[in-house]
Amino acid sequence: MILKGFEDLKIFLDKSRNIVIVGHRNPDGDAMGSTLALKHYLDKKGHNATVVVPNEYPEFLHWLPGSDTTYRFDWQNNQSQKAIKASDLIFLLDFNTLHRVGSDMQKTLEKYPKDFAMIDHHQQPDDVKYMYSDVTICSTSQMVYQFIEMNNDLDLIDAAIATCLYTGIMTDTGSFRFRSTTSTTHRIIADLIDKGAENDKIHNNVYDANSYNRLLLLGQALSNLQILPKYKTAYITLTSEEKKRFDFQKGDTEGVVNYALSLKGIIFAAIFIEDSEQGIIKISFRSKGRFSVNQFSRNHFSGGGHDNAAGGRSEESLAETVTKFVNLLPQYQKELEASYEN
Repeated sequence: MILKGFEDLKIFLDKSRNIVIVGHRNPDGDAMGSTLALKHYLDKKGHNATVVVPNEYPEFLHWLPGSDTTYRFDWQNNQSQKAIKASDLIFLLDFNTLHRVGSDMQKTLEKYPKDFAMIDHHQQPDDVKYMYSDVTICSTSQMVYQFIEMNNDLDLIDAAIATCLYTGIMTDTGSFRFRSTTSTTHRIIADLIDKGAENDKIHNNVYDANSYNRLLLLGQALSNLQILPKYKTAYITLTSEEKKRFDFQKGDTEGVVNYALSLKGIIFAAIFIEDSEQGIIKISFRSKGRFSVNQFSRNHFSGGGHDNAAGGRSEESLAETVTKFVNLLPQYQKELEASYEN
């Protein structure tokens, strides 16, 4: 764990401040849950907090308390820039390096003359003035809860904050099934329920709000599934044409890679998605046991994340990217075979 400048940050926040809270590009449940929860908390402390995210986030997260006050940097640029310029401090949540916000917003943040405070659980974070970093914690939302706890303010957690934090923890732990889900996580979840998080409604809003086209897209993705039993690996591809055919919306591919990982005997799973908007292939990696997809992605696909969940990207074609991936597997065969060995 890295806890840097925490006491100085507490002193800085003793006075009312204008604060911007930033999540990563293509925000997921943890990014939105943590940023909105922190906003609500800081507002209750007498600050003026604004959430700014680089671009749109999935429709199934728009119901979160405070979502309607969030700025999207790409299409609400004037409002976003105004909030950033007026701020006394920027919190960076659920990402470890500025390039995770996308090139346009990155340029703005790199020119920011004041200080950053980072709360994040990804490996190898950028150096900023104030930092709370812990790669062993399952989600940034859990870290925001513990940040509030460090400030002796758990009594300020109301139903809105509890709902946002519960959503972030639930989504980043695969509904509490990943190895990073600890007994501490469950105790925090219990407290959030006691403070007003309605677990059944949250689950329904996130997981039971599929469109017909999203299910058809999932069917297409599963029909594209390839299995490489020799390497205990499975992967899925989705082309831009397939996404267009099923009226792809942001968030429609969330969690699809986990279907590949759910196969018996599979240790390593990936999904490769054409992104015509960015001109790249977006990649998500998942693994079981000790095989580190974080290191694999850092070594070969300009990405990173956690040992068992990471992202990456490729500027080659979909076919070339998949070929590169498959050709890399022989050099990792022993690691994959030994993933569950002590």
